[in-house]
Amino acid sequence: MRAGQDEPIRGGSAPRVGRRRALAAGVLAAALALTSACTGGGGGKPSSWQGGDGGEKAPKAAATISEPAADAKDVPASTAIVFTTTEAQETTVEVKDSAGKAVDVAVAADGKSWLPAGALEYGQTYTATVTATGDDGKPATATSTFTTMAKPAKQVRVTSFLGDNQVVGVAMPLIVKFGRAIPEDYRDDVQRRMIVTAKPAQEGIWHWVSPTEVRYRPKTFWKPNSTVSYKVQAGGLPLGGGWYGRSDLTVDVKIGPSFVMTVDNRTKRMTVTRDGKVVKTIPVSLGKKSTPSSSGTMVVMEKLRHTVFDTMEELGPEEGYRTEIDYAQRLTWGGEFIHAAPWSEGVQGRSNVSHGCVNVSMKEGNWLFANTRIGDPITVKGTERKLQNGNGWTDWNMSWEEYVKGSALPYEPPAADTPDPDTTPDAGTPSVEPTP
Repeated sequence: MRAGQDEPIRGGSAPRVGRRRALAAGVLAAALALTSACTGGGGGKPSSWQGGDGGEKAPKAAATISEPAADAKDVPASTAIVFTTTEAQETTVEVKDSAGKAVDVAVAADGKSWLPAGALEYGQTYTATVTATGDDGKPATATSTFTTMAKPAKQVRVTSFLGDNQVVGVAMPLIVKFGRAIPEDYRDDVQRRMIVTAKPAQEGIWHWVSPTEVRYRPKTFWKPNSTVSYKVQAGGLPLGGGWYGRSDLTVDVKIGPSFVMTVDNRTKRMTVTRDGKVVKTIPVSLGKKSTPSSSGTMVVMEKLRHTVFDTMEELGPEEGYRTEIDYAQRLTWGGEFIHAAPWSEGVQGRSNVSHGCVNVSMKEGNWLFANTRIGDPITVKGTERKLQNGNGWTDWNMSWEEYVKGSALPYEPPAADTPDPDTTPDAGTPSVEPTP
């Protein structure tokens, strides 16, 4: 994470070493002022003061706000409230606008600061108050009044592949795209603002596929029939080069039943399981030796009841073809599909004659098309070619250890005593049982 000299210091996490160097003097001065003036009960005296003239003892607890600093201007609308307390048994955070209206706040994903529930208004003044209460029952407060920046001219759009209330398969990655490349040293800030909530709880992590796309998958397939919500608090967030997130994004989806397809080249059969039980075995024909199917775990990305495969431009008039296709389900960007192939029904289950697709009969193609969802997984085994990562939604073609390397934040396994097991902050929390 980096704060450029021409950009406001970014909120979203507790200050780190690099930020402390740049702000050491200012933050220390603000901290001292806030501690002495806002601890309460001691008339501005340190909390350890005992009142030699018979005055009341100051609160044992103390609170200090480090971000935004008191009287700060041009604060990003995405700012977090970063603070420290000492000897506090209970801590509350309150943010109000200039009219005294409270702003909803919640603990940030890093667990060390508080975020407004949404981006603050541009060009407005707010007051943050942190109240810490010790075991003596006496509250100590720290306040910071700050003004947000004017609406920036350069804004980055944030979009989700999935829409609200979609029902998807157990292998569906959550896909978020940015309208502009996010510099590598800003991605940790973005990822701290990306919160996934699953019920029941499931451990997972974000993985940067490219500078403009980040995906999330659980450690193992989603639990069938679970609900998943994800939020990207990008509104007003500095994204480098004077660019800022345009708005926040929230999406709610549902995971359908477990529908898993496994194809074995040795037997030329597809085994279909629903919620762990085998429901059908289907003869298939895979890619011939000159155009083999890919071995690996893929995900249904697109479903086309009727389409036309046209490779004339790609392969030329001698090798190319133009063929009408029914019940097509895309597996790779390179053109591998599950689809009905009535012309190969006589060899399905016995030999491979396709150009890389998984051929099934018209009857079985119809049945599969009626039962699958976007996000259902298929694993092909034993062919001459391995699936290339990036050729489709290949998130499940990587081991968990590989996948976590794509996170901009260190992976932290969920703690056994996680207070809110439904929420997946930073890299992820809670666990999920394996899906066949």
